[in-house]
Amino acid sequence: MIEYRIEPDLSVAEFIDVLERSTLAQRRPVSDRETIAQMLARADIVVTARQDGRLVGVSRAISDFSFCTYLSDLAVDEAFQRQGVGRELVRRTHEAAGLATMLILLAAPKAQTYYAHIGMTRHDSCWIIPRQESGR
Repeated sequence: MIEYRIEPDLSVAEFIDVLERSTLAQRRPVSDRETIAQMLARADIVVTARQDGRLVGVSRAISDFSFCTYLSDLAVDEAFQRQGVGRELVRRTHEAAGLATMLILLAAPKAQTYYAHIGMTRHDSCWIIPRQESGR
């Protein structure tokens, strides 16, 4: 049985571990613990999924709790994928932010088809300024 909860004090070590087990670590600065710590500390919503106490999934979001919520990380241990964990993390994140907010995310290349599968709508108008490694 998977237990879900809002967990604002998630440890850096657990977060990095689940990022690595989900493959999201390929696109996150997991070797920079200070940046990871700041990512967690400055998130507005951190929802976790645990089985027998072990972290198997996490969503991390930034929100104004009124208009928009950016779901910046959705990571599910590969051994727990295709079991509804990601869908439930998204649902609970949106619920915590308020269903009146628009939920926004950038899909990882391998997850392009996943989000439509869980009822999200594709939007082709995203623009970014790439991250600069020393740009704190």
